[in-house]
Amino acid sequence: MTRDNHLDRLKSGEIWDFIVIGGGATGLGVAVDAAARGFKTALLEQSDFAKATSCRSTKLVHGGVRYLQKGDVSLVREALRERGRLRRNAPHLVKDQRFIIANYRWWEKPFYTIGLTFYDLLSGKLGLGRSLPLSRKKVINAVPRIIRKKLRGGVVYHDGQFDDARLAVNLMQTAAEKGAVTVNYVKMTRLLKSNGSVTGVEARNEINGACFELQGRCIVNATGIFVDEIIRMDNRDEAPLVRPSQGIHLVVKGSFLGGNDAIMVPKTSDGRVLFGVPWHNRVILGTTDTPVKDFVLEPRPLEEEIDFVLRTSAQYLTNPPERKDVLCVFAGLRPLAATKRNADEKKTKEISRSHKLIASPSGLITITGGKWTTYRQMAQETVDLGIKIAGLPKKKCVTKEMKIHGYRETSDRSNCLYVYGSDGDKILALQAEKPEYAEKLHPDLDFTVAQVLWAVRQEMAMTPDDVLARRIRALYLDARAAMEIAPKVAAIMAKEMNKDEAWIKAQTEEFIALAKGYIL
Repeated sequence: MTRDNHLDRLKSGEIWDFIVIGGGATGLGVAVDAAARGFKTALLEQSDFAKATSCRSTKLVHGGVRYLQKGDVSLVREALRERGRLRRNAPHLVKDQRFIIANYRWWEKPFYTIGLTFYDLLSGKLGLGRSLPLSRKKVINAVPRIIRKKLRGGVVYHDGQFDDARLAVNLMQTAAEKGAVTVNYVKMTRLLKSNGSVTGVEARNEINGACFELQGRCIVNATGIFVDEIIRMDNRDEAPLVRPSQGIHLVVKGSFLGGNDAIMVPKTSDGRVLFGVPWHNRVILGTTDTPVKDFVLEPRPLEEEIDFVLRTSAQYLTNPPERKDVLCVFAGLRPLAATKRNADEKKTKEISRSHKLIASPSGLITITGGKWTTYRQMAQETVDLGIKIAGLPKKKCVTKEMKIHGYRETSDRSNCLYVYGSDGDKILALQAEKPEYAEKLHPDLDFTVAQVLWAVRQEMAMTPDDVLARRIRALYLDARAAMEIAPKVAAIMAKEMNKDEAWIKAQTEEFIALAKGYIL
């Protein structure tokens, strides 16, 4: 499970059935689906797996209550069914989360109870729990920090909660176990064509600069926020397919909610919903929907977005968080699938969250839009289309019931190793090898030296950012603490990867510069 081994296979001269460009939720899902059907599959990611949008979500596996408000029943039904499948296939990462909608007006309790009961019905046999009205007392018991003035009661409903980057890592491992080659830090630089048809790609190893070519029968553009760059490589005159929308989240201590239940504000001043979601003993507050112009790997939150989340939270929480209480602020860009009608509209919240799947005349397949919850369905449709376009043998999708790497039923989420599922035992064994492997990286975080070693040896982590942001999530839990342990993590990685002091210094400085953007 090393990057070098996968690179060697890439350069072996094989003709691939599927070459997937992009290592986010969608690309990884396509690689898993294609490899599980027995197709020769290669995946190229220009940075790290889930580096962009796919690690910056609200950490929800959900149908989308607000899409139901807009009448998009088919989108909600599809997402709810996929939510149930993901909960079943990756129970170590996806759990049932109770959400409370506090009611302050007389009509809200019956209104939301009826609407959320319909939400439950759409999930069919894959539901997580029943929506029910709550008394004022029960709302206060569930969310002790809720504002009590004029509180009449509430409604409870169920959705899924997960760790997005950890799921991405597990999907990468699942794809590899099914025979796929998956590599990070390899950028697709050019589409290869013959007689107008796409026949492969030219790629560059971003770590050493080496370039090589891959031949493939079906090329899939699953690059998320960067899909239009690839489309223009195929046809420079093609109109943009996606619109950028930015959403931010603030991470604060779990005490600001005071319990294990999440809250959902069904309508904020900008017409969105706001969530307060427990996550790894923290609370994530968000999100926003801000039109932006450019797609970048490291977007930065705007002051008005930060103020909006803090101001809205203060309307519902006693002793609400202030700027000084924010442990991390992160921004993500959504690749919303625009149409000609709304291509110039300013309100990105009006653009459908459904996905788009397109085959160009050259045979290039592009998949964009959607969300984490529906990644598996998107992948299935993409591989089905690829089989048709490339003339590959028909093979049935097998991912609906397929367990994801690390599969383990668990109810104990008090230990940070639970996100590793069945791999948790191997990390405990690693900690037992040497006393120093069991040492904590930071007194305020539970992560150990062994987890850094595991990330390098088994999860293809190449930089401190890979480890601290997406393997152990320290950056998203406490950005300042992550900065403090960056030199130690770089030193551990350097010893494991045979890097020198100059590498340690450069990587530490690079991570600290990046992490400063996650601090208010």
